[in-house]
Amino acid sequence: MGKRRRSRELAIKVLFHLEFSKKDDPAVAFDLVCDNFGTSKDIKTFSKELVLGVCVYIKELDNLISKASQNWRLERIARVDHSILRLAVYELLYRDDIPPKVSINEAVDLGKKFGTEESGAFI
Repeated sequence: MGKRRRSRELAIKVLFHLEFSKKDDPAVAFDLVCDNFGTSKDIKTFSKELVLGVCVYIKELDNLISKASQNWRLERIARVDHSILRLAVYELLYRDDIPPKVSINEAVDLGKKFGTEESGAFI
């Protein structure tokens, strides 16, 4: 598995943690999750960029996800799927260094790994 895939997996773990601990500082939550999973430095750098980027634009990302999610309120979307969607939309909008097809494929794969049987198709 590549470094960027592992970085995205770490980012999802942190974003998912923040779903339950909304008052946590994202940088502190990132360090906490990294400590729990014993993550290498090369994985942390890209992952932290993703997490902090999502947190900066979280309201805009949620607004876009809400508009695009026909017949689904944000509250009904599984939290892990919501975290994956936030990451994917952030990459699509704000990371010119990542081709859109890569962001989409990675999001689907993350959904299959961390979500339910339907998550990959939903995402």
